[in-house]
Amino acid sequence: QVRLVESGGGLVQAGGSLRLSCAASGRIFSVRAMAWFRQGPGKEREFVAAISRSGATTYYTDSVKGRFTISSDNTKNTMYLQMNNLKPEDTAVYYCAATSIQLSPDILEPKRFGAWGQGTQVTVSS
Repeated sequence: QVRLVESGGGLVQAGGSLRLSCAASGRIFSVRAMAWFRQGPGKEREFVAAISRSGATTYYTDSVKGRFTISSDNTKNTMYLQMNNLKPEDTAVYYCAATSIQLSPDILEPKRFGAWGQGTQVTVSS
């Protein structure tokens, strides 16, 4: 079993920045990709960004391209999401997730990820 713990959320003004972290523990040898999802008020959980185990492959949803950067440090078993130029519509609970499936554009949906963190709130004020 893989355990994921997010941190780094908070309240920020529009145009500001935050960096989220996701620390992984447990059976991390089984993880082939990790991702960030978010769920805004009254909305379904949506894909934000994903990274392969090696870090060589990344994917982003269109609305965050050029503003968010996903990265990982395998020596620390930690994944990051650097969020710049934040907008009020980025307000959501952000979740990190892990999967044993090889990363591809076909798996960028919640049901393909078996391990989840508890979520961290990001609020962007206008």
